[in-house]
Amino acid sequence: MTIGQTWSRTVLSGSRGATVGAMTSGGAGPRLPWVGAGLHLVVLAGALYFAAAGISPAAPLPLAAFVVGIGALLALELVPVGGPLARLVARAVLIHAVAAVDASGLSRALFLLVPFGAYLTLGRRAGLVTATAYAVGLVGVLTATRPGWYADAEQLSDLLMFLVGLVIAVSMAGVAVRAEAGRARTERLLDELAESHRQLGEHAGRVAELAAAQERNRLARDIHDSLGHHLTAVAIQLEKAVAYRARDAAEADRAVADARGSVRAALAEVRGSVAVLRSPAEPPATSLAAALDALRAQLDTGSVRIDCAVHGDEGPHAPALTALYRAAQEGLTNAVRHAAASRIEVTARFTDEAAGLTVRDDGRGLAAAGEGFGLAGMRERLAAVGGELRLSATPGGGTTLTATVPRADAR
Repeated sequence: MTIGQTWSRTVLSGSRGATVGAMTSGGAGPRLPWVGAGLHLVVLAGALYFAAAGISPAAPLPLAAFVVGIGALLALELVPVGGPLARLVARAVLIHAVAAVDASGLSRALFLLVPFGAYLTLGRRAGLVTATAYAVGLVGVLTATRPGWYADAEQLSDLLMFLVGLVIAVSMAGVAVRAEAGRARTERLLDELAESHRQLGEHAGRVAELAAAQERNRLARDIHDSLGHHLTAVAIQLEKAVAYRARDAAEADRAVADARGSVRAALAEVRGSVAVLRSPAEPPATSLAAALDALRAQLDTGSVRIDCAVHGDEGPHAPALTALYRAAQEGLTNAVRHAAASRIEVTARFTDEAAGLTVRDDGRGLAAAGEGFGLAGMRERLAAVGGELRLSATPGGGTTLTATVPRADAR
């Protein structure tokens, strides 16, 4: 049987199985030892059948060497020893040795495993070079042993079949390498996804903690700004009632009534804070000017003159009104309670670019350093709407508090 006849019978059926089986050859791709072992067993069974049927002559010694060689290849498939490159070289040597003693010629189909294994082990270039070397070697063997083979249609057909087998083997090696790279990339992406999921869980926990902290701060600001203000107003009105009790009973009664009103407002706002609702102590829906007048009336003791003025259109600055109202509330409360002021001026000014509010008193002056929770909360409120707070104080020369919030569309 000629080399071409042997290859023509085995290369198409054998090359496909060999290609898949060779996925174990280089050790770099996914291992499927049972496929490679199955291919070697098929070649062994075929060669033994050829010998038993007399299709090909088989001397006992070469046949025994053939069986031993196939057994070694099977062992190499099932029990990999050494590195990928060492196994590739050992497999190539064994395949050539087995092919040399195989009278049937079937084992030559195993040649396709060598370029495939080289592709997996050493890379694409090594696989292509090895495949090219086998193609050139076959042409050389045919030229040396089959004179005129290039004019024999059967020999040309067999050569073409082997070349097709090489192309299939190398192509399938490329597929296997890309599949393995895709699998590794998928595993890496899954690991990254798991890590991202873990980080997202931690981030969600931190966000929940931050949200809780922000809500606690909001409630603390609301309690300080609203309840603290009303308690101050109650204290002022009661002091006024005591002062006017002997000389003007009607004015003292009005002061007590105002104190009751502040107490009721404080209770309502406490309920709102406990219910984690939006504080009802926002400036009234009418205007900031009306809210400032109501604030002035609450803090009027008769001994402090409070003047309020609003300039410009406050409508385009609605998002900033609450923060400005709270700033006025804190500034007036501090001036009345701590600065011993005799005159306080509150001025709100609205322009196309920004909204501003100034609280100026002639008291003894508050130190800007070491400011309390009220001023800190005011800065937070203003920062939330893109604004800022400035405080200037001169001992004995009064205090000026300025809050500025850029217009929302300008920001």
